[in-house]
Amino acid sequence: MAAFVRLLERLGWFAQAQEAPEQEAEMDHKVPGEPGGLLDAPRCSQRLHGGAAAAPGLRFGASAVQGWRARMEDAHCAWLALPGLPSGWAFFAVLDGHGGARAARFGARHLPGHVLGELGPAPREPEDVRQALRSAFLRADAHLRALWTLSDPGGSTAVVLLVSPRFLYLAHCGDSRALLSRSGSMAFCTEDHRPHRPRERERIHDAGGTVRRRRVEGSLAVSRALGDFAYKQAPGRPPELQLVSAEPEVTALARQPEDEFVLLASDGVWDALSGADLVGLVASRLRLGLAPEQLCAQLLDTCLCKGSLDNMTCMVVCFPGAPRPCEEAIRREMALDAALSHKVAELYSSAQEPPCLNTVFRTLASEDIPGLPPGGGLHSKATVIAEAYSKLRQTSEECQ
Repeated sequence: MAAFVRLLERLGWFAQAQEAPEQEAEMDHKVPGEPGGLLDAPRCSQRLHGGAAAAPGLRFGASAVQGWRARMEDAHCAWLALPGLPSGWAFFAVLDGHGGARAARFGARHLPGHVLGELGPAPREPEDVRQALRSAFLRADAHLRALWTLSDPGGSTAVVLLVSPRFLYLAHCGDSRALLSRSGSMAFCTEDHRPHRPRERERIHDAGGTVRRRRVEGSLAVSRALGDFAYKQAPGRPPELQLVSAEPEVTALARQPEDEFVLLASDGVWDALSGADLVGLVASRLRLGLAPEQLCAQLLDTCLCKGSLDNMTCMVVCFPGAPRPCEEAIRREMALDAALSHKVAELYSSAQEPPCLNTVFRTLASEDIPGLPPGGGLHSKATVIAEAYSKLRQTSEECQ
């Protein structure tokens, strides 16, 4: 892990300087006065958990990492069964706070209860469920407002997956996203709520606000969120028509046997990987027999290596149609790991002076290496490279 962190220090700062000025600027302007402080080294320890529902074939995994940010402001929750509803219903959410973690943690703790309260014991699908999710977000926001000091900044984006035996419901506000993989490709992905989108811009202008630098009032990068109550004070307008709204967009997707998995993630993940990248990388890890929480951890390591500077949370919910372990895929992966370790040893031993880990990684990145994981490429093998390098360095030091 120490070698991996050293690699990220170099690659991460390179990415900040060369590739991610817009990403950092966007985070710095989510909340007025919010510091954009980055740590000297990323915090890479991850919190993993997962489980399986009584309904056959439904399992999930999640992981979260603080990364380069000075504070961890993400939160998430998973309910594999919902009280009062039949078997086969489940709830999952990822929340990304800004200006502090309070709104995200509140949402993870209380949003499921508000959803249950709105659903009732026998909701009609999909109409009642769509409306229940919209109402639950707004009620949760009102609940949070009653506990909030108006002068305090901060809020949270949210993305929710509600599973029923017949439908998948995706509800989101802000820039945390969800995608559905079906038959090996991305069948659906949510669209971020940004102030420059026509519908969002119209609502903001109608509420007396402005969009400057593609931000609400020149400051907030998202146009829908829980909290952010300084942007919810337009007189005579309902909550869903304020400058910033907590009303989610809700999509109902009829379940199909070809459904593989839904991925929910905060925007730090999407800064580094596209939807197509994520579908390919997750599917390839499932074919190796990795538990969903383990593949989430590998995915976050890949995003760190690719230069994401934000907090990151990833959750994968697998259905019966998800890719299954494949002996041939496992064999190829083991051969790839062995080949990479051998290449690291060659580079280390052939140099007059032992190269630094960053040099080894960049040399490998310049080569055409077959069999790298789809979507992640060499970045998804950074841990393997760092571990091989660390063993060589330790052996060299012991021999001196």
